[in-house]
Amino acid sequence: MFIQRYYLECLSHASYMVADESTKQAAIIDPQRDIDHYVEDANDKGFEIKYVILTHFHADFIAGHIELRDRVGAQIVMGRRAEPEFEHRAMSDGDRLEMGRVRLQIMETPGHTPEGITVLAFDLDESDTDPKAAFTGDTLFIGDVGRPDLLASIGVTADELAVMLYDSTHNKLMQLPDDTLVYPAHGAGSMCGKALSDEAVSTIGEQKKYNYALQPMSQAEFIKLVEADQPEAPGYFVHDAILNRQERESLDKSMSETMTALSLEQVIELQSGGAQVIDTREAIDFAGAHLQGAINVGVDGKYATWAGTVLTKESPIVVIADAERVAESIMRLGRIGFDHVAGYLNEGMDALSDRPDLVSAVHRITAPAVDSLYAAPNILDVRSEKEYSGGHIAGSINVPLNQLADRMDEVPPDGRLVVHCQGGYRSSIACSLLQRAGREDVRDLVGGYKAWVQSKLPVVEPVES
Repeated sequence: MFIQRYYLECLSHASYMVADESTKQAAIIDPQRDIDHYVEDANDKGFEIKYVILTHFHADFIAGHIELRDRVGAQIVMGRRAEPEFEHRAMSDGDRLEMGRVRLQIMETPGHTPEGITVLAFDLDESDTDPKAAFTGDTLFIGDVGRPDLLASIGVTADELAVMLYDSTHNKLMQLPDDTLVYPAHGAGSMCGKALSDEAVSTIGEQKKYNYALQPMSQAEFIKLVEADQPEAPGYFVHDAILNRQERESLDKSMSETMTALSLEQVIELQSGGAQVIDTREAIDFAGAHLQGAINVGVDGKYATWAGTVLTKESPIVVIADAERVAESIMRLGRIGFDHVAGYLNEGMDALSDRPDLVSAVHRITAPAVDSLYAAPNILDVRSEKEYSGGHIAGSINVPLNQLADRMDEVPPDGRLVVHCQGGYRSSIACSLLQRAGREDVRDLVGGYKAWVQSKLPVVEPVES
């Protein structure tokens, strides 16, 4: 048995290739939408990608099942409750895919979603009764379980899903042999759970010992525990969950339509008509000069998640990026199903060299400068409520970035405004949103809350419970 893990940091997403090295047959489990690396690796090893398996309808990214079907002819495999628009092979508890001496067997494990499955992989040279590995999708993570409250499946409540999740984890997955390897679809940083580990692989035995949700408890205790303190999910999650059910355009076709070079005049016309302009350069470059009204979401960060949070799927998107990052910026929007890109600004910021009237800047300020220059500054903290309660700058106002567009009226309307997050990535996004809303006198705190603490400036410490 051959197993290869692929990890996409920006979405905290893990996908897998499982193959039989004698028959050269392979399956891809929970692929990302851009599939070149799977195809290249399979070609290098002489594998035929025979199956593409989705453990469920993902909400945080667009999966690459359509792309693998169209590119290499892979058969799409899902659980029997999935009922997508596209042709697929529906599988139930105990159903098998035989790939020579490797067997993939389906275990229905609903809870994160009703159609969720786990893929049990048997190396028949070792055992035909005990699986070597369990590809658990979003049902079981390392250190956590999938949240049941995303409501990605219409008509099913969080409590109903939590009941399913208890059964799937406690009565099914925990009954597997302790040495069964656990390969989940997400790691730390994913919003599909609240306590995910950054470890790549674990075992059922380790999870029974250390996973808080797998400890002995009643169903009622489990439901209360897993539903508490979940992070707020981005609005695009529902959009992606629906799109993953549909027969849709492939990423290759979408990219052929969205990689369109636009003149500055075309961009201004689109912007005046309601198009969203996203500038994917680093915060320091955006601060130095940017097109008025542009939103900064740096491509070197949680780009897809935050782009999906602050952009809408209703209005066209125009990309401004460094020349070598244009295709990547558009492709990574495609990973979350944001295919409504009208194009990109040809020549990037160089196109504005003769139009200073269209250029804005963001003032950046250090923590010691804030303390010495402003007696009582307006400080906006755009971290999450949990981060804020864990310690914050005295007198600061907390409006989490994912809520800022809807809570602009809570931001002090007059005077200089200092904006910060934990390290500086989110605050740049926030400053661009504030500028677009008409606030001109904003300051981006360099280094964020970390820099404030390191400068030994006054903070409100968390209250001990």
